[in-house]
Amino acid sequence: MAAALAGSTLVATMLLLPGVTTTAQPTAADCLPGSGRSVGRDHADVPADKVRAVQAELTRRFGADGDVRLAAATINVYVHVVSKDTTLAGGDIPDKQIADQIKVLNTDFRNTPFQFVLAGTDRTVNPAWHLAKWDSPEDLAMRRALRKGSAADLNLWFNTSGGSRENLGYATFPWDAYRHPRIDGVVIQFDTVPGGTLAPYNLGRTATHEVGHWLGLLHTFQGTCDTPGDEVADTPYQASASEGCPEGRDSCPAPGADPIHNFMDYSDDACLTVFSSGQIKRMKMMAVTYRELG
Repeated sequence: MAAALAGSTLVATMLLLPGVTTTAQPTAADCLPGSGRSVGRDHADVPADKVRAVQAELTRRFGADGDVRLAAATINVYVHVVSKDTTLAGGDIPDKQIADQIKVLNTDFRNTPFQFVLAGTDRTVNPAWHLAKWDSPEDLAMRRALRKGSAADLNLWFNTSGGSRENLGYATFPWDAYRHPRIDGVVIQFDTVPGGTLAPYNLGRTATHEVGHWLGLLHTFQGTCDTPGDEVADTPYQASASEGCPEGRDSCPAPGADPIHNFMDYSDDACLTVFSSGQIKRMKMMAVTYRELG
């Protein structure tokens, strides 16, 4: 059914001292389509021709059924806490909340082959990076400086994801990782972690949603009621993002109520509980094709 794309990637080739920014401007190659979880406004859909092109590559590799063997895949997670100062209010989230966030990821992905292991945590006090907006010079400098690992490794940056309560996070799609490895990963608003202050988005589900993008999923409302939607057959078409937890909502004439409990919608954290079988199959194909997993 429906969804939207994410967009940026990285492998750090330069090291900056904590608290030091760079004046380097982003190159054209670093300016990628973005996808994220928002409150009060939606990101633009990925163009249908891009959605179809990615799907065509998956079909070429795996056939129309798209079945791929991937029994288990352990993903190393590198966490980067980028704060305004060393207070919790300033974004310096404690190790316990980071551990709880990893637990939420493992719970939410328990029916998939993917499990997440914390490989390292670093902390940087940098007010400009803490407030960095998506694809800004500060955002790109932050990710280039701090990213670790390969396309198979998940990097999570916790800051304010732009300093606005409207945008909770953004991610890189897997098909961009090999072209832009230095900025690959997920940026999340720090107070969406379990026990954070941004209710009703403080159960850690923003990370789940954005990691879904990182593994190739689109929003369930991608393309609204029109094909190709999110290229997942078992997520019903959806005209727009959900708010709250609107049981019984059915916004498109095609069969099936809106998948308001799907992690790739915008419902409240407590409402989000499931990835569909088709989404799990898609993530497996993406992981093998683009993320060096399996």
